[in-house]
Amino acid sequence: MLILGLESSCDETAAALVTGDRRVLAHRLAGQEAAHAPYGGVVPEIAARAHVEALPPLIEAVFADAGLTLADVDAVAATAGPGLIGGVMVGLVTGKALAHAANKPLVAVNHLEGHALSPRLSDPDLDFPYLLLLVSGGHCQLLLVEGVGAYRRLATTIDDAAGEAFDKTAKLLGLGFPGGPAVERAAALGNPHAVPLPRPLKGAAEPHFSFAGLKSAVARAVGEHSSEDLAASFQAAVVDCLLDRTARALAAAPQASTLVVAGGVAANAAVRGALSDLAAAHGRRFVAPPLWLCTDNAAMIAWAGAERFAAGLVDPLDVAARPRWPLDPGAAPVRGAGVKA
Repeated sequence: MLILGLESSCDETAAALVTGDRRVLAHRLAGQEAAHAPYGGVVPEIAARAHVEALPPLIEAVFADAGLTLADVDAVAATAGPGLIGGVMVGLVTGKALAHAANKPLVAVNHLEGHALSPRLSDPDLDFPYLLLLVSGGHCQLLLVEGVGAYRRLATTIDDAAGEAFDKTAKLLGLGFPGGPAVERAAALGNPHAVPLPRPLKGAAEPHFSFAGLKSAVARAVGEHSSEDLAASFQAAVVDCLLDRTARALAAAPQASTLVVAGGVAANAAVRGALSDLAAAHGRRFVAPPLWLCTDNAAMIAWAGAERFAAGLVDPLDVAARPRWPLDPGAAPVRGAGVKA
């Protein structure tokens, strides 16, 4: 089985060719950091225009890298949401056009499912069910992954996602964009105990996350401490919140023998190390994708497409792009979270 994957949900454009036996034959990615850096964050219209320019040559490049053509693929998988709707539409429309032109099936992939299944691309021994901490710029959730297309949400954020808090903290501290790596670099030079910062919802009976209050506390402390100490203290607070909430979820999901972390924040070394220790303390196996699979990429979209295609899950060419698309649409509403849940 050979799947072409396309990703364009935020500020990275990517194409990949992945086989059903977990071989990444080719992967190309174009970032937009320079275009968005002056604004301190992603500008949706700039991102969408960049996807239009970058995606066709990336697709040509992955076929050239692999020595293959569109006729060789079994299906085309494209991110159909959630994300910045302009960017999502660029990738999905391109995927539809390729699928139609070559008479290939289309697989419309939920970007979050791409993250959720990405550890199975790098780890052939990862079986269902597993407990997933999905932690990124737009989402912070704990999910019981029971199978392809089968996700039970155990917790979500009631306000900001952890990655969003990293980005806002970087902006407050003048560390540049993208914020997550910038905060991690600064934190390595600071004292994580220097600034007393809150740990929202730590120890709370409800299972969810909250990072808005932590972000506000950082804003109030700016100017009173060094950027390095603030970054280190902020990162330590985030790690404490993630550990506390994940430990609660592990207790609630004894059927999950493996703890998995995925999403952009999973590339943070402090987060990965702390979660690995937590899993060991609870007698669970720990799995995290390679760093390049944590951030947005097309290999995870191709792999999710391969898993869905193998299960007979394909989509019509009129499938709609979706700015919001929860993995567990039947989950109970959460206070404050709105459609982000």
